[in-house]
Amino acid sequence: MATYLHRLGRWAFQRRRIVVLAWLAVLAAVFLGAMNAPEAPDDSASLPGIESQQAFDLINKRFPGAEADGAEARVVFVAKHGGHVTDAANRSAIGHFVDAVADGSEVADASSPFDAHAVSKDRSTAYATVTYKVTSDDLTDAGKTDLTKAVEQARDAGLTVEVGGSALETEAGEGLGEVLGVLVAAVVLLITFGSLAAAGLPLLTAITGVCVSLAGITAVSSAFGFSSTVGELAMMLGLAVGIDYSLFVVSRYREERAAGHRPQEAAALAVGTAGSAVVFAGLTVVIALLGLSVVGVPTLTKMGIGSAGAVLVGVLVALTAVPALLGFWPDAVLARRDRKGERPARKVARRTSTPRLGRLRGNRTAGTLNGAGAADMPTAAWTTSVPVPTPSEKASRGVRWARFVVRRPVPVLLLSVVGLGALAVPSLDLRMGMPGAEAKSTSTTERRAYDDLAKGFGPGFNGPLTVVVDAGKARDPEGAVATVSDKLAGTKGVVSVSPARFNQAKDTAVITAVPSTAPTSEQTQDLVHTIRDERAAVESATGADIKVTGTTALNIDVGQKMQDALVPYLLVVVGLAFLLLMVVFRSVLVPLKAALGFLLSVGAALGAIVTVFQEGHGAGFFGVDETGPIMSTMPIFLVGIVFGLAMDYQVFLVSRIREAHLHGEQSGQAVVTGFRHSGHVVAAAALIMMAVFGGFMTGGESMVKMVGFGLASAVFFDAFVVRMAFVPAVLALLGKRAWWLPAWLDRLLPRVDIEGEALTEQAHAPRDPSGDEAHTSAPARVV
Repeated sequence: MATYLHRLGRWAFQRRRIVVLAWLAVLAAVFLGAMNAPEAPDDSASLPGIESQQAFDLINKRFPGAEADGAEARVVFVAKHGGHVTDAANRSAIGHFVDAVADGSEVADASSPFDAHAVSKDRSTAYATVTYKVTSDDLTDAGKTDLTKAVEQARDAGLTVEVGGSALETEAGEGLGEVLGVLVAAVVLLITFGSLAAAGLPLLTAITGVCVSLAGITAVSSAFGFSSTVGELAMMLGLAVGIDYSLFVVSRYREERAAGHRPQEAAALAVGTAGSAVVFAGLTVVIALLGLSVVGVPTLTKMGIGSAGAVLVGVLVALTAVPALLGFWPDAVLARRDRKGERPARKVARRTSTPRLGRLRGNRTAGTLNGAGAADMPTAAWTTSVPVPTPSEKASRGVRWARFVVRRPVPVLLLSVVGLGALAVPSLDLRMGMPGAEAKSTSTTERRAYDDLAKGFGPGFNGPLTVVVDAGKARDPEGAVATVSDKLAGTKGVVSVSPARFNQAKDTAVITAVPSTAPTSEQTQDLVHTIRDERAAVESATGADIKVTGTTALNIDVGQKMQDALVPYLLVVVGLAFLLLMVVFRSVLVPLKAALGFLLSVGAALGAIVTVFQEGHGAGFFGVDETGPIMSTMPIFLVGIVFGLAMDYQVFLVSRIREAHLHGEQSGQAVVTGFRHSGHVVAAAALIMMAVFGGFMTGGESMVKMVGFGLASAVFFDAFVVRMAFVPAVLALLGKRAWWLPAWLDRLLPRVDIEGEALTEQAHAPRDPSGDEAHTSAPARVV
């Protein structure tokens, strides 16, 4: 792979105008497609195979013309100044409202609260339910305007009026996530590279990749059913990995230039070495995201597909657009002192011949390649020593930290494991569901309607359960429905049961049961399970089939589905990580260490999410308006994404440690060498990802806010605790045993050259003196 990418980097550098024009053409094409594409659909909680969805489908079939998921507006009226909604003036205003909205062409039913017994016991609150023949997506602006005008007229009459439901759902406010993330990334890149051009290049290429991804998703959103959330998550991931992947290539290019290579060869080597790691890391992210499809949740599958596409575009941009742009400004990305020639290029030793790195694995010499001692290696090894590179201030800090960890591996290991383990403890109380109006800001009318209904009718009124009775096979359909109603009314936790509503054929009825507890409470979840557990006896006695649905039951079913799928998916992801890393690092213990570190970082991130979004500790600081269960898709989505991101840091950091070990360095010194080359780059990449993910918390969408917080936390724990403390401590303790691999397994595993071993061999092949290689004074070094 390294050889092919080396040729790709050279070609992109040489044909830079063609590459840039090709990307501009792609960008124009996808933008043209996006401009002519239909509007993206809204998010859907549909989940085939669960009881709630089956009940929705049955309602749609037996009650034609009134979709079970049709738009609905629950309009709440509250009398002011201690009055009553039953007062003559208030009663008249509510009646005018019902008459006004009932005439709408899209309205299926508008019931008066006085006819439907929808008045609170203290007569302070009432509500009217307006149901529509179409979904909220298909509800026209005229229909929304009619409802809004009627609401304003009722307010002018002296009532407090709020609207819940999906008909007039408030759009989430736009945050500054993208802008904030890019600004912080620019600062981090500028500090890391000390060059405006070097800082701007990863930003430019990442933004280009994100534009291509978002336009492409928009262009195919109607065909694939991609919602706006898919685009937001794709932008979040695409921007983060796009900056990081370009950062790794640019950083390696600067390193090769400092080693004395000409621009074209430096770009080719950067793509062949760092680019190989980018490909591997990107593919792991894509595999984890596409693996979400096996869970069986359409929404999650679409998120994974859209985000995987954005990651693939980021990889392609890093491998082609970055070396092409380096060809236009080969010296601009270098540090100022390098451009002015104030610091001579570091010397790189030559080899008399080129051994395969696999043959160096057994070398047990005490010598190193940095001049620390005599390298007692075969004649095929290095013939001159390499002077210690002059580290930058950033690299020096990484070296000092690595030396500290190597000297004290046990306390560092214990502190990192205990700390992450303690942070993960709250995840044991994880409750999954889908946040509703209760999670919105009090500035929205939906949240105020939710609060008014809970105050006037009880907390369970916002989450009624819909019980569908299929009495087609019952001997006495009406009697069977009556039996079900009586059973529901006598169930502990149910405060009221509505009259049954039959379809025209009188073979199906819908009953609404109001719980005594809030929709997201554990008691409501227990109530749903109780009704389902006790229905067998009723079905046996009546011959009717009973299903429980409604938004509350649907969220409970989705949460249970996600909880059941979490452990199997986690095992698949961890198993995949183990196999991939075993192939890459030719070791058994290194992948095991990586898998354990991955589990620690995921557990700590889940614990942090539960602490803030479920238990409410620090919720105000992070702008969380209301606590509750964690979004059902969050744990699995977090596992999939963090797996891929963790592989990024694992590959870029540990591959340099392995390289030093293969060249004969002792375990502790190999760790220090790896941190000298890659530690500050990994830290910069992690800070950029945290900034991008954290920036999305400024938006109003609770789901995106939770995802941004979770991913930012996971990146922090994985990069700065697992990779910077746990990993070097374990490697220092294991010593040479860390790279052990049984001989039989070594023969079976395929060899994936992400370290550029083939480039080392190629560096000593006969060359055309007229080419750029003729000016290269050193062989290609391994990543």
